[in-house]
Amino acid sequence: MAQLARTLSFKTALSLVVGGVIGSGIFMKPALMAGQLGNAWLLLSVWVVAGCITLFGALSNAEVAAMFPETGGQYVFFEKMYGRGFAFVYGWAAFAVFNTAGNASIAYVFAQYTNYFIPLPECNPALVKAIHLNIPYVGNIFPLDHIGVKLLTIALVLTLTYINYHSVKEGGAIQRILTALKSVAIVLLIGGILFSGKGHWQNLQHPLNNAPTGWALVGAYMAALAGAFWAYDGWNNITFVAGEIQHPQRNIPRSLFMGLLFCMLVYALVNLAYLYVLPLPTMAQSGFVASDAAAAVWGAAGGSIIALMIIFSIISTTNANVLATARVTYAMGTENKLFAPAGKLHPKYRTPGNALITNAAWTILLILSGSFDMLTDMLIFVSWFFYGMSVLGVFILRSKMRTTPRPYRVFGYPLVPLLFVAFVAFFLVSTLYTDIRDYQLGRTPVINSVLGTLITAVGIPVYFLSNKKDNQR
Repeated sequence: MAQLARTLSFKTALSLVVGGVIGSGIFMKPALMAGQLGNAWLLLSVWVVAGCITLFGALSNAEVAAMFPETGGQYVFFEKMYGRGFAFVYGWAAFAVFNTAGNASIAYVFAQYTNYFIPLPECNPALVKAIHLNIPYVGNIFPLDHIGVKLLTIALVLTLTYINYHSVKEGGAIQRILTALKSVAIVLLIGGILFSGKGHWQNLQHPLNNAPTGWALVGAYMAALAGAFWAYDGWNNITFVAGEIQHPQRNIPRSLFMGLLFCMLVYALVNLAYLYVLPLPTMAQSGFVASDAAAAVWGAAGGSIIALMIIFSIISTTNANVLATARVTYAMGTENKLFAPAGKLHPKYRTPGNALITNAAWTILLILSGSFDMLTDMLIFVSWFFYGMSVLGVFILRSKMRTTPRPYRVFGYPLVPLLFVAFVAFFLVSTLYTDIRDYQLGRTPVINSVLGTLITAVGIPVYFLSNKKDNQR
């Protein structure tokens, strides 16, 4: 089987972690989370807690990635841990739910912020409601809703797919440049606001009048954590391209540890900057919280400049995801004859061209199917199930492969991976309960976690069908 070349340096690996994590989440979710929690200090704590939990999971995965530095990341890990069947269902879920929905939702924010400058077309509301798809026990999908935003989102996905189709090096070079631009935007946003003298630290002391308490607060905190987890998602992109990283046993753990610590610091400071210039009620109602915070300091022009920089930031994250997530589809294609075309390298460009095209096509369908919040909630539920299973697999491999060399061992074993697995179990149960409750109360048109689970479950009969085809050949 043809192999992808190891062309990605430590700097590129680090930029994939930072660029894949810091994207749309920090510019979209804090306003919603502020409204859910109603307390500035709780909001700040969510970002720290989510960051620590994510770091525990990432470093646990780094142990396995250093053992098996192959393109495909968790697909390869699951095959070693649980066998081909489970690995296929993960690969199917990655393709059908969280990788492609992640690409869709990130690119979706690019179009939303572009709409800040250029009003994008909308369909007649009556037509939007008339053309819809009802999924029993899940809810309604409206493909023509926000059609202008969706079409621009599709254009970005197609453009970045084209670039990465033609060259791994060009995709990596663009990632480094865009990550540098993103860093400039974040430094300007944090430093410019916190040192402006135009805010009030008293904003942190006044909770919302309707702030939740008791068990309602537990549910709100879990919902806010889901938003923070979305903002931290993307760290595992580095494992998808493990087969293309130079000196992976050293560079994968280093890039994950350094990259996620940097992201935690940035997220805490960005939220502190928002709260410094925006009272909590104002922040909770903001549609473009980063631009509104910048406008409070520099006026409308400042808000526009930050919005423009955010657009480049989101392009960086979308590119990191398009480049990395196609590698899982590629790995699945090399192992399964039903998806064999996706497992072929382009004969000229030496890229997983068919996998990139396949991912782009499904991503476009997901873009047309839903909104930003629907896509993020659906993918977080499914992806965190598999994150939990990948860390549980660390215990399995320690038992099954005791003599296999481990260039990196997760610190704090067994406590660190055990805490991660326990938290994931609690998070999944509470999220499912909250989603069903919100649907019953009419707060959401779709039970997002159930929709993601149903799409994932389709992978089970698909696997048996593909197994049958394998046996027939």
